[in-house]
Amino acid sequence: MPNDELFRELLAARVEHARGQLARLSGEIREVTLAHRDTPADDEHDPEGSTVTLERERAVALLAGVKAQLIELQDAQARLAHGTFGICERCGQPVPVERLEVRPQARHCVGCAGIRARGH
Repeated sequence: MPNDELFRELLAARVEHARGQLARLSGEIREVTLAHRDTPADDEHDPEGSTVTLERERAVALLAGVKAQLIELQDAQARLAHGTFGICERCGQPVPVERLEVRPQARHCVGCAGIRARGH
């Protein structure tokens, strides 16, 4: 059984980190959007326009990934609070502590994660 206090602290630190990333990426998107307002609307003929657009798209994609990660971490915190943390949602067996140390938001044991990844 996982050490609840250890994982409570680990999850809290990861949530805080993810929130920091969200703030940073949101700031980047704001800055790039403001910078884009100062560039001509013709991205095709403006070498800087395409760069600004790509920077914004990259930041938006990263933001979406961090938001999804934050939701997973918060779900793991809820599982910890409800006593279901560290139990595979597919087979009901314990998720190895080593896996949880690396990926505390893990919902599945290694075997079930492999099955899920293969689409079964």
